[in-house]
Amino acid sequence: MTQVPQALPTPIAGFEHINRYWDKRMNVPAAKIMPGEFYVSRSGEMIVTVLGSCVSACIRDKQLGIGGMNHFMLPQEGQHSTEAWGGGVSHASRYGNWAMEYLINAILKLGGTRRNLEVKVFGGGNVMRNMSDIGARNVEFVKRYLYEENFEVVAEDVGTIYPRKVLYFPDTGAVKVRKLVEVTNDTLIERERAYGKGLSETGSQDSGSVELFD
Repeated sequence: MTQVPQALPTPIAGFEHINRYWDKRMNVPAAKIMPGEFYVSRSGEMIVTVLGSCVSACIRDKQLGIGGMNHFMLPQEGQHSTEAWGGGVSHASRYGNWAMEYLINAILKLGGTRRNLEVKVFGGGNVMRNMSDIGARNVEFVKRYLYEENFEVVAEDVGTIYPRKVLYFPDTGAVKVRKLVEVTNDTLIERERAYGKGLSETGSQDSGSVELFD
């Protein structure tokens, strides 16, 4: 039986610029976020992204089904990842804090409650050849941030050498993750390189499980 696409739900104010479409395979409305973006939904949408060295936090109010996903990378500030934590508040940690806090605050503004927030973390692969493990540094940051803010990570899929495609359903908390073992081109890596370079130049279903998909 042919599935007929339905009208996309109206996005929350402030997220009109995000690429939204009807996903024929999953038969749901979807929003695709790129590096530096985040998206929040309360309308049963799927949020999609592809991660290399970047990380995504998937956060939702598990009582209301309101939640979202971010996609970010820390700016590079030297050869050693520990520089992000020394000598006061660095640019890298400020940017990471911004990426996390904007997502959390957007959920709270829509009625979410901090004690009901459920957090899952993905990405941080070591995919950029001939470079330091930026992915590990991103994972280190997001885990430290969540620990210091007293959030428990209920599920994660981080590290390794592979990019990932992540599908997140904020209304149920379901996540589908596919490791991209064979990447046919360098689009993802070049996109993240450009994103990271820009940062450095401008300064700027089951709540505990992760489902792998083919």
